[in-house]
Amino acid sequence: MNLGTELLGGKRIGIVGLGSIGSEVAKRLVAFGCTVAYNSRNKKPSVLYPYYANVHDLAVNSDVLIVCCALTNETHHIINKDVLTALGREGFIINVGRGALVDEKELVQFLVQGEIGGAGLDVFENEPNVPKELFALDNVVLSPHLAISTPESFEALNEVIIANLKAFFLSKPLLSPFQQE
Repeated sequence: MNLGTELLGGKRIGIVGLGSIGSEVAKRLVAFGCTVAYNSRNKKPSVLYPYYANVHDLAVNSDVLIVCCALTNETHHIINKDVLTALGREGFIINVGRGALVDEKELVQFLVQGEIGGAGLDVFENEPNVPKELFALDNVVLSPHLAISTPESFEALNEVIIANLKAFFLSKPLLSPFQQE
């Protein structure tokens, strides 16, 4: 596998979706000496990272794209052939959001043909089905949608559930209300 240099520092990282997860990812990457830029629905006035209004331009200016945004009608296949082309032969895509954020057929084709450097995928478009071609590639890291499965995340989830139950039964506002769209 050709990963280029061994150093993470100095890499240009584009984050698609600078919400709570994207912001935490960015914070950690800055600590490693990476340059971070982002794309989100809107520019965030309090954020100092460079903002790109579209993902294509972010990809042109990134070595790695990390996809953290929510899946909506607007973000379905936000990582498509044009974005993968813009990322280029040395670029990497990491998807920890939702599988359908990436046009998986295009990604597989780019990986098989060597048109992109590699991928790290925690989610897949048709889970639990993973494209068979990905298993044979040495420039792809696959995980079974378990990036959040840590003892700390389960403890935090339990705390939110308990707090929501208490709030509900005391007729107080929920910490994390569910809104059906």
